[in-house]
Amino acid sequence: MAKAIWEGAVLAESKQCVEVEGNQYFPPEAIKREYFQPSASHTVCPWKGTASYCDVEVNGKVNHDAAWYYPEPKPAANQIRGYFAFWKGVQVEK
Repeated sequence: MAKAIWEGAVLAESKQCVEVEGNQYFPPEAIKREYFQPSASHTVCPWKGTASYCDVEVNGKVNHDAAWYYPEPKPAANQIRGYFAFWKGVQVEK
């Protein structure tokens, strides 16, 4: 079971993660939505498409753009459609 943890809070937990380029992508139903706020940030990956970001907030502390996902990935990355990955100090345990 993979877990994403920041500031002592479990942000996501799943046995159905997909690993891409060393990142664990958590299915949308594994995300604890109360910790997530949409961000205006976007980046483009040549083969995955446009990523959208979320800020993570735990106990009033905000980690800007700490989670990302591909709402409409390119065909090569369709297996991670809507799945979330983390960085910026979020600890992912496998």
